[in-house]
Amino acid sequence: MLRLSTACRASDHWNVVKRLVQNSIAGSTSFHVRAASSFSDAQRPNRSFLMNLFGGKLQTIELFPYPEPLDEEQKDYARALVDPVHKFFKEVNDATRNDDTSNVDSRTIDALWDLGLLSVYVPPELGGLGLCNVQSVLMAEISGSYDLALSLLIGAHKSIGTKGILLYGSDQQKQKYLPMLSSGRVFGAFALTEPGTGSDAASIKTKAVLSPCGKFYIMNGSKLWISGGGFADIFTTFAQVEVTDEQTGEKHNKMTAFIVERSFGGVSTGPLEDKMGLKCSVTNELFLDDVRVPVENVLGELGSGFKIAVNILNSGRYGLGAMLSGTMKACIEKAANHVSDRIQFKRKLIEFENVQEKLGTMATYHYVAQSLTYMVSGNMDKGSVDFHLEAAVSKVFCTEAAWYVCDEAIQLLGGNGFMKSGGLERFLRDIRVFRIFEGANDVLRMFIALTGIQRVGNDLQKLQKALKNPLGNMGMILAEGTKRAGHSVGVGGMDLRPFVARELQTAAQQCSESINTFSNTVESLLRIHGKEITERQFQLARVADCAIDIYSMATVLSRATRAIKLNLPSAQQELLMTQIWCKEASDRVQRNINRIQSVSFKENYQRMAIVAKHISNQRGIAFTNPMEID
Repeated sequence: MLRLSTACRASDHWNVVKRLVQNSIAGSTSFHVRAASSFSDAQRPNRSFLMNLFGGKLQTIELFPYPEPLDEEQKDYARALVDPVHKFFKEVNDATRNDDTSNVDSRTIDALWDLGLLSVYVPPELGGLGLCNVQSVLMAEISGSYDLALSLLIGAHKSIGTKGILLYGSDQQKQKYLPMLSSGRVFGAFALTEPGTGSDAASIKTKAVLSPCGKFYIMNGSKLWISGGGFADIFTTFAQVEVTDEQTGEKHNKMTAFIVERSFGGVSTGPLEDKMGLKCSVTNELFLDDVRVPVENVLGELGSGFKIAVNILNSGRYGLGAMLSGTMKACIEKAANHVSDRIQFKRKLIEFENVQEKLGTMATYHYVAQSLTYMVSGNMDKGSVDFHLEAAVSKVFCTEAAWYVCDEAIQLLGGNGFMKSGGLERFLRDIRVFRIFEGANDVLRMFIALTGIQRVGNDLQKLQKALKNPLGNMGMILAEGTKRAGHSVGVGGMDLRPFVARELQTAAQQCSESINTFSNTVESLLRIHGKEITERQFQLARVADCAIDIYSMATVLSRATRAIKLNLPSAQQELLMTQIWCKEASDRVQRNINRIQSVSFKENYQRMAIVAKHISNQRGIAFTNPMEID
């Protein structure tokens, strides 16, 4: 879940979908798309709201009602952990000292092990707490409200450092390693990125060669930016292995996952990286020199390393939003205290409308981010396997919302916010990298757009096949025709109003109108650009932004409806923030649709491309200073 430069994971998703779209097009409007194995099983209906949204279909099974995955025993278990975790961060951990020293002392680490925070997913019978995703979110929210860097240290171990074995380990591997990673107090880490791979993780250079005796692999290579690499003793790492195709007999190098112990020999780490933030979450380079890895330490199947890496990251991506939800809460509390007490021009700051706008918007961003986090994790606990797009949306939104909320909190505190004593500058430094790791947000936007467009192409291909035999497929043709005709004239289409509370009908209508306009726009883009849509990244970024806004609207509509039905004390506030968000987000969707369709914006994008290429050629700015004299 937590390491620098994992943008490559999302980019690999992007490249997979891009190749599928480009290679499967037949004509300008028909696609022959095979499903990528890391997305979903093509033999069953996809339950993802977002995936179906791209195809012009309304699938609400994982949206309404808002998920309630915990039984009373699980709720009580989570509640019992809350006070001890707060006490740890208030009385044991010292976030300022951690930041100043780029280190966490042994007393604090021991207390983390004692609490079980470093083994939340490991089953109790193997030494862990055995928490589900929603319970883990609650713990991450608390830690993120105090110390993001320590939260990253925890997350790098409990999630990506352990998840590979939890998800793909054999019974023997789980019995051996999970007790070590929990009650044995041994740290784990995740090692994939390499100095030369950048955003193309599938091209890693680390190699593992089977020994002549066939009992172990000899691994050589290096890995970059490994969170916890300096003190971890167990690594989920990846290397190219020569694999023979059973059908053709041809040999190919395929990425394979391994469990590597430092004790195998040949494993070493470089010095600590000097970072902008997250100081105590140590980051190192990892060197693998003739490491002898037993064959029984292959994780999963030979050649399945890419799928394993992607799914490890997908399964924990919601955790970033959980941490940042806690951070946003802390920032808002500091800002609220300041504007409620600070007097300027004989009035408290909260009495000024521009201050009210900032604080209200910050609170709304936090509400949306928290709603997305619990929506995704809740659905995962209920058995969802079609959460990849939703998890990507959650990551993009939460990381950008946290930056906005923290920056605005500093603005509201004025000069006090800029001072270390204000307690926010460390948060701002720590937050910045969240938009880069776990898939850079720019790349995740391409992943969201292209993965969704793959679904649209598949639907169009099915319709084209049906038209070849109209009498035998009349039902499908009529259903598709009615749907498309309804969209085109602005009637019918997809309507969320039946699913939401009476007080939210207007907000639901705003979301529904955005959904219908979006569906038409995506199909239009495909018809215009065909397989070249993969190169229309100006438009694809706006497609992704529309999807993010639509899913966030639908999510808060679901959560606020729950609050109203349960008559929660916060129901009125949740209603107001949902109304605020749906108005703002639906307006953004329309603006982005206009940008996608506008000829003048297309021309402006072309100007940007020319300017950017010129700057690249110049290796810097391409204009002269007004005072420059020949």
